[in-house]
Amino acid sequence: MEPVLPILVVDLFPELRQHLAVLLDRLAPEEWLLPTAAGNWNVKDIALHLLGGDIGILSRCRDLHTLPGPVISTSEDLVVYINRLNASWVEATRRMSSRVLCDLLAFTGPQVEAYFKSLDPFAAGDAVSWAGPEPAPVWFDLAREYTERWHHQQQIRDATRQPGLYDSRLFAPVLDAFVRALPHTFRNVTGSDEVEVGLTISGRLRADWVVRRDAGVWKLFAGASAQPTAHVTLAAEDAWKIFTRAIRGEQALKCAQISGDPILGSKVLEMVSVIA
Repeated sequence: MEPVLPILVVDLFPELRQHLAVLLDRLAPEEWLLPTAAGNWNVKDIALHLLGGDIGILSRCRDLHTLPGPVISTSEDLVVYINRLNASWVEATRRMSSRVLCDLLAFTGPQVEAYFKSLDPFAAGDAVSWAGPEPAPVWFDLAREYTERWHHQQQIRDATRQPGLYDSRLFAPVLDAFVRALPHTFRNVTGSDEVEVGLTISGRLRADWVVRRDAGVWKLFAGASAQPTAHVTLAAEDAWKIFTRAIRGEQALKCAQISGDPILGSKVLEMVSVIA
């Protein structure tokens, strides 16, 4: 086992955006209306959400544009607020044609990427709420932004039965970022120190992580544990869906192979690596 390393993804955003542009350009009119795993959103709604994310970053982060908003004191408040913003944006922008939507994504995408490249990835940034309330380095927030774009594009690909973006270069950073939520997921799990819970990803991508309790604090490591207290194996294609809440509960348990302590093992399946 080794300490986990920073995830540096800034150079991957243009490639990911190009894949999205090609995907959307090839959609038939009826495919824009297909349902997706993103709640009540169809394919077009997800694309509108991605556009809203770009505009929000450019306005709020690059241009420091602010609007009065509610006081957010808990993670639950944040989820409610973001869900409301997302829903209002999608509702208002559904009047756009798919052509206008694609044109706007082509306009905002390079500007967002230029802004991301201007940042110091190792500077202190805001918290990534699903990984804990502590301030996080900028590289982690950029990795979170990358997972947002990857998993929503993948939801479109699944809905339209297009090949997934499972090339390890594009996919590995997604799961690497998602598992950073493991210590936060286990934060209220008590017990003796040196308890280790292993996670193995198999299938399209092979990777191992361990969350270990040291001095009362859960810490994440890369690699496999020699003698884990519990061990979970997930297919890569299932793992990202579990961590983004597309698969939960009994369905998630059916996707997992758990050995050792079943309670600790099933805790891994409760991990959520998205805000809303």
